Parts: sequence; structure tokens; C-alpha cells
Amino acid sequence: MERICHFHQLNKSYAVNGIEQAIFQNLDLKLSLNGITVLLGKSGCGKTTLLRLMAGLEKPNSGEIFYLQQEKKYQPKIGMVFQENRLFPWLSVEKNILISQSEQQTPTVQELMQLVGLDFAYAQSMPQQLSGGMAQRVAIARALAYQPDLLLMDEPFAALDYFTRITLQEQLLKIEQQTGTAIVFVTHNLDEALAIADRIFILQKGQQPVFF
Repeated sequence: MERICHFHQLNKSYAVNGIEQAIFQNLDLKLSLNGITVLLGKSGCGKTTLLRLMAGLEKPNSGEIFYLQQEKKYQPKIGMVFQENRLFPWLSVEKNILISQSEQQTPTVQELMQLVGLDFAYAQSMPQQLSGGMAQRVAIARALAYQPDLLLMDEPFAALDYFTRITLQEQLLKIEQQTGTAIVFVTHNLDEALAIADRIFILQKGQQPVFF
């Protein structure tokens, strides 16, 4: 089943000190929503902006973004994981995961924690009791609890140490294989992109992305 996110003649800019700074100009891009697509580039090239446009968190100045499934427009369920875990500090791990669901959900919290490689013994722990890697696993489980068709991830491992980052990259590959959820992953780390990507788009500010 072919699924695509199409950016059509898209323009996006921000006002900086009263001067418009263009991020994308007449961007025409089709992202395949199967497997793991990586958006790779230097800081400031527009990776996060592109992801936020996909999520509907920002709007283009002009042009449009639409999703196609077998050449027909549709609106996927979208989950998002940010660079910061953004867990609610007053809620337990279990309640953070259940924030958009119920205790009767399928998959269960235990299954979701197992999927992201986190022991169920931590279900009643508070976010401040977790390591950075554990907290980010909870954030991923929370996004997966929504059962999204598309998971957007904005440099989710950037703040983690090398060994934790490698472990979570491996876990992400397992998640994609087990759930079939399409993933679009932003990074500026070439090694990370090569480790997880089915396809890579290299972004450079003001230019059309290069695919390989």
C-alpha cells in the first residue's frame, strides 16, 4: 500500500528582526511513508520546520501539504516524539503513556513498555526517577499508545550518550518491524541516519532536498 506525504510548491519563511528569512522556496517533495525516512541536515536547514508542517503544528506561507494513500487523499493519525521527552512530571510512567488512551487500551501499557525496551517494573515510577534514555523510551511508548499511522521524531536521541543512543536506534528498528508504523526521523548525525534509514533526504537551506 503506497502512502505519500506531498509538499507541493510550498513556501515557508520566518520574520527575524522584521526581515523575512526563507526556509523553503517552492518546495516540491514526495516522502514515502513506508519504513523509516530520515531527514538529514545541518542545524537551521529546516528539518524541524518540515516535521512540524507535516504534523500540522505550523502552516506554510503558501503552497500545500497533503497525504496520499493509493493516489487518494487521506489524513493519517500522527504521533510525535520531540528532542525533549516532555513527560508530565506529576504523572507516573503508566499515566504518561495512557494520557490519550484508557486502561483498557490495546496494546496494553505493559506491551508498549516491552516494545520500547523498558521493564514494566518502572510503570509506577515518576519521570524524575528515570534516566534520560528511559524517559525517552516512555515518550516513544506514549506516542505509540495513540496507535499512529505516522510517527514523527525530532532528533529524539540527540541529548543521549553514545551507548544509549545506539541501543535506542536498534530498538527503533524493532518497533518499525513489529508495528509497521511509518516513521519520519530528523537528525543531523550521518552515522545515525545510515544506521536506521530506509531512505534519506538531505536538506540544505534554500535548496531542494537530495534523496538517496
